[in-house]
Amino acid sequence: MEEEARTQNNVFDSGRVPIALFGIGRAGLIHFKNILANHRARLRYVVDCDTAKANQLVSEYNQSENVTVLHPDNSSDVYNDDSIAVVFVCSPTFTHEEIVIQSLKQKKAVFCEKPISQNIEGTKKCYKYAAKMEQPLFCSFNRRFDPSVEMIRERVRNKQEVGTVFNVKTTSRDHPLPPLEYLKISGGIFHDCGVHDVDMVCWILEEYPESVFAQAHTHNAQIRQLNDYDTVMITLKFPSGVIASIDMSRNASYGYDQRIEVFGSAGMLVSDLQRPINVQISSDHKSGTQLSGYMYSFQQRYADSYKRALDHFLNVVLGKETLAILSVDTVRCSEIVTACEQSVETGHSVPLMLGAYRQISDI
Repeated sequence: MEEEARTQNNVFDSGRVPIALFGIGRAGLIHFKNILANHRARLRYVVDCDTAKANQLVSEYNQSENVTVLHPDNSSDVYNDDSIAVVFVCSPTFTHEEIVIQSLKQKKAVFCEKPISQNIEGTKKCYKYAAKMEQPLFCSFNRRFDPSVEMIRERVRNKQEVGTVFNVKTTSRDHPLPPLEYLKISGGIFHDCGVHDVDMVCWILEEYPESVFAQAHTHNAQIRQLNDYDTVMITLKFPSGVIASIDMSRNASYGYDQRIEVFGSAGMLVSDLQRPINVQISSDHKSGTQLSGYMYSFQQRYADSYKRALDHFLNVVLGKETLAILSVDTVRCSEIVTACEQSVETGHSVPLMLGAYRQISDI
């Protein structure tokens, strides 16, 4: 597929890209604020089931005269508005595929929070439609745009600091515990959380695993009632010999825990827990050394990456860059985390035959 070569060269009358935003939940609220703050973007619509909440939000940001709030039943107003160039999809997972397809039909570029669809076939269908309509479809694996993750990848690729990679370890422990209402529609911990780490590891190594083995348990009774897990360990074996491990939890009491370690023949790279304030206070022996707490949530930890992902997509829409995340990236990640679910269910390692990195023939 050639979506990486497709861009738009639209010149907008206002000099700003007109955007419609579907959903103002956890991710949608981040994009709402970032779009308003970006001098190249202009928010025109917010579509959400809770129109009272949406109107209140729009009013709080003094955007009532600029932004139209719609219920999803009136989504056709967005699709039929030829002035809208971009649609952001941040609504519940089960709605993604329909919004993506309808937006593409009207030749609108689409920025979609993962997943594109609830299943792999639906994801492929969306990308095929994007190719047909010659519009960019972007699944935002936002961690790729985090400066620390980006630096680790660059250092691994130049092979100087770390040499031949032996092991990769990632830790992804949520904080605070996501609301139960969100967990009900999240798609499960593997497709909601695991895809980020899987994408990140494959992107850093530029290869796909040849096998996966996963174990999981549920300590939280409410999550158990959803037939989901809150604690997961994944092991991925790669053709190069690299062994990667992914440690996930739905709730770390001490803060939002995100770590990466890459160990190789020449050294080690580490992106450690981050703090909002990096000041160390050392005084008398009674109080010892004091540090601020860790980042509170994903919104705080990955604030920069969300802004950088938006800037990248605007560059794509304006014809200045090609898509950094392709259909093959999204599909392969879905296949890998689906294999992880199979491994938990069967108790066995699941072999994979995914071919060379970023090569795919069935999309």
